[in-house]
Amino acid sequence: MFRISFRQAMLAGFVLIVVLLGGTSLRSWLVVERFVEQSRMNGEQALQVAAWIQELGERTVDLARSARQFQVLQDPVIRQRFDDHLGQALAIVDRLDSLSAKPLRSLLGEWRMRADALRSGLDQGLPAAELAPVMGSLAEINGLLKGAGQHWIDTRNSALLGELEASRLRLGGQIGLALAGALLVAMAIGWWLVRPLRNLERVIARLGEQRFDEPVVVGGPADFRQLGRQLDWLRQRLAELEADRERMLRHVSHELKTPLTALREGVALLQEEVPGPLGTAQFEVVSILQNNVIALQRQIEGLLSLNAAAFDSSRLVRRPVDVHAFLVDAVRRHELHGKARHLTLTIEAPDLHVPLDREKLAVIVDNLLSNAIDFSPEGGEIRLLASVDSGKLRLECVDQGPGVAEDDVERIFEPFVQGRRKPSAQRLGSGVGLSIVRELARAMGGHVCVLPSDTGAHFCVELPNDKKK
Repeated sequence: MFRISFRQAMLAGFVLIVVLLGGTSLRSWLVVERFVEQSRMNGEQALQVAAWIQELGERTVDLARSARQFQVLQDPVIRQRFDDHLGQALAIVDRLDSLSAKPLRSLLGEWRMRADALRSGLDQGLPAAELAPVMGSLAEINGLLKGAGQHWIDTRNSALLGELEASRLRLGGQIGLALAGALLVAMAIGWWLVRPLRNLERVIARLGEQRFDEPVVVGGPADFRQLGRQLDWLRQRLAELEADRERMLRHVSHELKTPLTALREGVALLQEEVPGPLGTAQFEVVSILQNNVIALQRQIEGLLSLNAAAFDSSRLVRRPVDVHAFLVDAVRRHELHGKARHLTLTIEAPDLHVPLDREKLAVIVDNLLSNAIDFSPEGGEIRLLASVDSGKLRLECVDQGPGVAEDDVERIFEPFVQGRRKPSAQRLGSGVGLSIVRELARAMGGHVCVLPSDTGAHFCVELPNDKKK
């Protein structure tokens, strides 16, 4: 099946838009050119008609003068002059008649009849009294021709303006249709391209969040589909590398944990002086060894926990969870730990059910509560808040401890990173709790962040809520 590429689609879209707008522009230019030419021709004809009618009036005066002189003098030369003036006048009448102007045609025919009557009267030798009305009628017809010519010119100009107005409206409609067509083409191309682009953005976000379980499928142009196939290959490759990394971490952690356990037992035996009594300096060295062995074992266990969380994040089991009851159970699990610090744990959550992975959510809340209890001052308060906003479940944990430094807001969720601000009581942790929270939140399609707070730390976890109640 033939599929066009992104470049071909853009080129076709631009060509179609250019054809629509260019065709309308060319049509407008041709219409303007035609009306300019018609206006020029009307102007020239108006000047010609006015000039010819004026010249016909002058020839009519010459005709009347020659006729009167011939009647008095009976001179053949004057008669020839009359015939010349009459021939020139008839030529002007023929030119005017060639315009096919209806208002002039009847008057021109009347003028010819009057001119023939005047010539016949001269040939018959009629007296001046009988020919005077004929010559007067010629002058009257000239006046009528002048008015009829002006009326004909005005009518043509009005018709031209009317046609121009009609063409203007048609051009306006055509321009509107061309713009609408160009807009539809642009919107169609944009819609056709935006969908795969958004899909690419989601795919890249999933890859950045290390969610390699979903295959990459990108529609749209051929080159977008090819890019989708390359991204799917990258997803598979990253999944393989992530699996290799997790496998290596598990192997290394287990390989270190076995000799480390033996080393810790040996140090414990030395500290208990089972092999024999130790000197003061020797006992101090053994204590240092024991502290470092315990710290190293805690780091390895944290690494195993983080690796297990990353492995479990690829498997989700969504079931409806009663958020309020779930938080009550979480607080009950940490009740003894909180009482030891004389802390008050409060819950503010509505009665709602949300489809979530209960086990992973329990790990998230347990880590946030443990972190809050460790950093809270004696007799402080820890608040667990739950709400639904914009189709998302929002869980918040707020304590009254030292809070998170501004420089640590971004890096606090990295593995084995502990904030600069320390709790008042001694705390033994590996620094992977918040990393596990971030990993599991991402696995459920959400995220975790630190919100600004005047006192204490304010952690917020947002998870998608597909079913609101």
